[in-house]
Amino acid sequence: MSTVTPVNDPLVGHVFGDRYRLVERLARGGMATVYRAVDTRLDRIVAVKVMHEGLGDDMDFARKFDREARAAARLSHPNIVAVFDQGEHRGRPFIVMEYVEGRTLRQVIATQAPLSPEKALSYIEPVVKALEAAHEVGLVHCDVKPENVIISDRGVVKVADFGLAKAVTGQTVTATQGLLIGTVSYIPPELVTSGRATSRSDVYSAGVVLFELLTGRKPHTGETPIQVAYAHVHADVPAPSSLGRHRVAIPDYVDALVAACTRRNPAERPVDGHAMHLRVTRARKALLRGLDDDPALAERLGAGPGADLADPAPASPVSPVRPDARTVLIRTKTPTEPSSWRFVPRSEDGGKRLQVSTPMSPMDIDAAHDGIPYDTSAHGSARTSSVRPLVRVSQTKVHRRRRGLVALVLLLLVGLAGGGGAYYYFAEARWTSTPNLDAMTEQDARAVLATAVLGVTVTREYSETVTSGDVIRTDPIGGARILRDGTVTMVVSQGPERFVAPKIVGLSRADAVTALTKLNLAVGTVTEAYDETVTSGTVVSASVEPGTQLKRGTTVDFVVSKGPKPIDIASYEGKPGDQATKELQALGFVVTATQDNSKTVAAGLVISQTPNSGQGKKGDTITLVVSKGPVMVAVPTVRGKSKADATTALQAAGFQVTTKSIVSGGLAFGLAYGTDPGAGTMVAQGSTISLLVG
Repeated sequence: MSTVTPVNDPLVGHVFGDRYRLVERLARGGMATVYRAVDTRLDRIVAVKVMHEGLGDDMDFARKFDREARAAARLSHPNIVAVFDQGEHRGRPFIVMEYVEGRTLRQVIATQAPLSPEKALSYIEPVVKALEAAHEVGLVHCDVKPENVIISDRGVVKVADFGLAKAVTGQTVTATQGLLIGTVSYIPPELVTSGRATSRSDVYSAGVVLFELLTGRKPHTGETPIQVAYAHVHADVPAPSSLGRHRVAIPDYVDALVAACTRRNPAERPVDGHAMHLRVTRARKALLRGLDDDPALAERLGAGPGADLADPAPASPVSPVRPDARTVLIRTKTPTEPSSWRFVPRSEDGGKRLQVSTPMSPMDIDAAHDGIPYDTSAHGSARTSSVRPLVRVSQTKVHRRRRGLVALVLLLLVGLAGGGGAYYYFAEARWTSTPNLDAMTEQDARAVLATAVLGVTVTREYSETVTSGDVIRTDPIGGARILRDGTVTMVVSQGPERFVAPKIVGLSRADAVTALTKLNLAVGTVTEAYDETVTSGTVVSASVEPGTQLKRGTTVDFVVSKGPKPIDIASYEGKPGDQATKELQALGFVVTATQDNSKTVAAGLVISQTPNSGQGKKGDTITLVVSKGPVMVAVPTVRGKSKADATTALQAAGFQVTTKSIVSGGLAFGLAYGTDPGAGTMVAQGSTISLLVG
């Protein structure tokens, strides 16, 4: 745990449990991060494993984590990383462990494998010793792998994470979710199919680690973790010696050791760490003696859990069994099994001297007849005996009546046994457990159900949290009882439910509402706005682009045109025509101007405007009539004409005429002498001209 990658970690510097100050991050795994820390109370270096955020939210997990951590803390063994303390920091469980300076077995495999059989067994033996100590107190590791085996700088092999993996397994229940932890290469078959781990599960994982030490590779590979997991279920671990050349030849009994520990059926493996330790010890002794191959030892190491692994005993001074002895079958305790069977010869004379023969496996017992005498030396057969019991059957009336009573009792026992068997079949044997398929792909889930011999019906529904094609839930739920050959209803995710946003721009308001509701979308805020180009009542814009994937019920806002914005029209009559044109064009109007003479409006001023009030819109036309001033007419020549003729000529030219006499007291002839203004002068039509008469 000495390899440190510099990293900025937000937890470094925090004090956990008011005692453990995190100094630096050592490693990060699938479910926890390990820190080097200082125990401020005892002033020592420790390792603190902190669960990832969210793992402590589940109360059931937190309770199991606490329970397993306490159980692990009770373990005291030189090959087990000691657990000192356990607690919770801001909702995140943590474990305080012994800090071991060294390297992991993974690093050894990466740099040295394949190892010689002697070296491989020297590494695996302390691992198995650690498992033996844990199994003796009822603790299962559940996560035996090279990353959890540390070799200290002093060469001491220690196993870490006792109890932690079991707490996580308790939360996830099944192997399918346990794959997320990253132990798929070492996962025992029963953890994949049933989600339950026992001491035999640790034996399987340790056997796989031994295989990897011997070969430098894992026994099963695949493109996905689920493929590797189910390879453990359906394929045997190959013999290490079958994988090509090795630096040192692998003896047949080492192959047999690996095969015994990695059998797919848990019942055929060594029962626990102690039983595996016996096998490893026998194999190491044979290697130290230099045995290349030993078929007899290979047969014993590869035998079932009831195999006799004791060292061959020296010749016994006890007298051989007499020919008249009877061999009976008694149940007793052995080092390798909770219970096993041994043959014990019993002398006919009732003597107490016993001679114990080779232990017998449960499979052998099934083939034998319990209670029938055997001659263990007769032709090597356990079924026949040349020695017959010396029995005389009494024919007295009392004895016959007793034999009848015994027969009746036997019949009752047989009936009860049959009834018990029927009860077991109907109450228990017909049932199995539903696999936990949650978050599996549909294909993998079908494979698991096929392995469990269960039928399947599939329904589908949308899910915001479960990937399309993965299982959302099952009925019955994972772990529930189900009849063998029963059917599991599996709900498979179709992924998030999404609807394609329609194009509503250009539609009328009513059509836009219909289009949205038809696709299970909601009408949001509708805003009306003036638009110079879009007809009133038409959708101008929307809050989402057409084609966008939306959740059911998503609100869509849009803007509806009110048409062009109205403009107030001001009157420019009597104002300069240039000013009127400029200001009206600035408002967006189109201005057309014409000119006309006006007697009353000065030139350049607006005579009239159409329209000259109300409201318009951009682009509307406003017509202006701009004054050119009055019509200019030349004053005609009237000199020498009579007063009447001169007046008529001036009036005909459009003038008003006034007469002004130029004779003062003299003789007047009534003739025109001129005009004022004078003849030829340009004067506004309608102006008044003075006629000069004399």
